[in-house]
Amino acid sequence: MIISFRGILLALLFSGICGSQPGRNIQWLPCQFVDETIRINEEGHRETKYHHRDAILQFGQSGDPPVNPNTITFLVTTSKVDMRRYVEGDENTLQCEIRRYSTGGIVMRWPGLGAQEHDSWFTCALHHSQERFVITTFLRHTPAGGDSTQWIHVGDRDLLSTSAVMAVLTTTPVVHAGLLKDKTLHCQFFVDHKQANVTVQWWFQRRGERTKLFTHSSRTGHSEGKGVSIRGLSNAGNASLKLPPITQASEGTYTCSVLVPPLYASQDNILSIMEPPRVSVNVGPSLALTLGSEQKVSCDAQGYYPLDVTIEWLREPLDSSFIPEVLKNILFSSHRHHQDGTFSLSAFFLLQPSLDDSGYKYTCRVQHQALLTPVRKSFTLTVTEQDSTLWYISVFGFIIFMIGILVWLIPQLIAAKRNSARKMY
Repeated sequence: MIISFRGILLALLFSGICGSQPGRNIQWLPCQFVDETIRINEEGHRETKYHHRDAILQFGQSGDPPVNPNTITFLVTTSKVDMRRYVEGDENTLQCEIRRYSTGGIVMRWPGLGAQEHDSWFTCALHHSQERFVITTFLRHTPAGGDSTQWIHVGDRDLLSTSAVMAVLTTTPVVHAGLLKDKTLHCQFFVDHKQANVTVQWWFQRRGERTKLFTHSSRTGHSEGKGVSIRGLSNAGNASLKLPPITQASEGTYTCSVLVPPLYASQDNILSIMEPPRVSVNVGPSLALTLGSEQKVSCDAQGYYPLDVTIEWLREPLDSSFIPEVLKNILFSSHRHHQDGTFSLSAFFLLQPSLDDSGYKYTCRVQHQALLTPVRKSFTLTVTEQDSTLWYISVFGFIIFMIGILVWLIPQLIAAKRNSARKMY
């Protein structure tokens, strides 16, 4: 049986060779190096092909041997920018991807220590599997020589010594927010030298329209827009954006971009509105009906967003391990759209119980993407026959009432008949 190299690396990680603690204790990670080759096709157009190659992201000092000499190793040496400081979770929750980075023909010396004009650049993106953060780090590699405008060749067993010079982090890559709530989208950058020439921008994209929300240049000190603290931006590289109270129009993709020439990185923050439904039924936890009566039972889901919601009525005997029966005779109202953008829906049925229905539990189950688990509202039904004593009393009372009428009416009729006879004589 053939075991892939990546599988071996993961197994070693799980066994503790890399250490079991997150953050600074990570010594290396398995990565995907997305390499690319560019060629001119027969029609004279540039074509890019991508090649996924196994690699290792290793942390250490210049001259350290690779942990596995049989694969590509990106050795990240000590610098002022340490991506591990901002990593949460452990090795099996991290996804690592390394790509080449082109400066777009700009040839300039990075202002950090030891940089050269012919340096080669790579980006290393670490994603948390549960969307807790994304951090993109620029790795600078100084080749032995050559033209910085050309890709350097990376062999299957090469070790590339690199230095992390800049990183852009967000801890809110995916955000769920309620309507009219306050929300701050996180974006922070780190550079290996002081007084960097930084331009920060925030963009908002919704339904194909792209709008600039904020821009700031450290070189000119000029800012446009609002929502970002200039003090936090200058002191800690904190470019987080505070949003106004969330409305439906707030839903979309917010992009934080950071430019430190010749490097440019951006992080997306995807904001979606999630408002869970408020669920209620129109009867209490117990419902008593007499045989032959009926009751309209309604379940209301109110104030939810987005639109899709599922309402079901279930029927099951108490203390039963059987799967509940889903009632079929359910009627639904139309979706009601409220001024705040939320929706409501009702599901109801006419309950005409028999004696066999007594002791059953009826449950309204509501499912919505804003809920971690479905909401359930239940009541227990009790069905009784009509009271025979009350029936007898009613019949006896009716008979007495009729006798009373006759006792009063008969003398009146007799008297009327006598009066009529006297008038005739």
